[in-house]
Amino acid sequence: MELLTDKAIGVLAGGAVGDALGGAAEGNTPEAIQQRYGGFIEGIVPPFLEDWRNARPIAPYHKGDGHVTDDTLMTTALVEVYDKVRDHLDAYAIADHLVPLLITEKRWIPEFEAEGLLLQRIFLAEKWLVARLHYGHIDPREAGVGNIVNCGATMYASPVGIANAGAPDAAYAEAIDIAGAHQSSYGREAAGVFAACVAVAMRPGSTVTDVIDTALRLAKDGTRDAIDAVASAAQDLGDWRGSLPALRAAVEPFDTVGPEYRRPAPDARIPSRTKSIEELPVALGMLIVAGGDHRESVLGAVNYGRDSDSIAVMAGSIAGALGGQDAVPGEWIDEIGAASRMDLRAGGPVMAAVARDILAKDQERFAARSAAFGALEPAAGTA
Repeated sequence: MELLTDKAIGVLAGGAVGDALGGAAEGNTPEAIQQRYGGFIEGIVPPFLEDWRNARPIAPYHKGDGHVTDDTLMTTALVEVYDKVRDHLDAYAIADHLVPLLITEKRWIPEFEAEGLLLQRIFLAEKWLVARLHYGHIDPREAGVGNIVNCGATMYASPVGIANAGAPDAAYAEAIDIAGAHQSSYGREAAGVFAACVAVAMRPGSTVTDVIDTALRLAKDGTRDAIDAVASAAQDLGDWRGSLPALRAAVEPFDTVGPEYRRPAPDARIPSRTKSIEELPVALGMLIVAGGDHRESVLGAVNYGRDSDSIAVMAGSIAGALGGQDAVPGEWIDEIGAASRMDLRAGGPVMAAVARDILAKDQERFAARSAAFGALEPAAGTA
């Protein structure tokens, strides 16, 4: 298997594994997680709440037991959009292709244990896409304005990094454009930075240091400051099992949700140039602490709690890009795929093929530009 496909599988399967493991812990503190499971989560576990069917206010969702969540469902939908367009995407592609997938095509929803529309599963911040684009007819480039600022656009941005494999600046720009249909402020910024991290991790020989350096180079405002603070703290930390409080303390000044994840602060999730989503900086911190190891990066994210599934998606996707398919525990891929009724390895070859098509079109576009520029700038002595 060529390296491009191998790494693409690592990204998508690595993120889905993190999503499924983190779903069970979502919304809880490390202390509550350890109390519920008799210690740290080390693999697939049952739901945090035994009576999950009657949980409120958001549930009932059957999280845990190897079920992927909306993070993976949205990522898979974006892969489908890339497969259809076979070129770079923009905010209009989200309106023209992703939104119809959300509202017209039924598919297996693992947390429902039934078929349904993606619209019926996705969170309120993602339903915004349908309300604004399908019903509100808002300019897709501006539709994200007014939404709650969260990690919703970031959690499914990894395919953008694969589409722009090896080109983090291009991945950043494309994800920023795409995310404009969904998010604004630091929610949009994080999507661009995450896609760039995946793109640089796709390069042969890339390291965690390369990923962090790219994130710090491209990130703006509070997103950059939060990544810098968490990365600086993580450099001095050892195993994640003793590092969870320190990573939370590093990101806390930039997080608007507040100390109680299920009771957001009054100014939570509003636009700001000084704040950041919590998920991406913590995911990058876990990668540093774990030295890029997929299993340990994901387990650290899962046991961190709070928005653990999305943190683990981001850490798992980047670690999967760095190490390829073999970096992701195969038993997790198989068990989660079976539990979720999904082939977690199927999207990688699709995105690898799409990336090849995009590169070919980029080369044609660059050749045309070079020819035009050459006509504007005749060779010396021919003017």
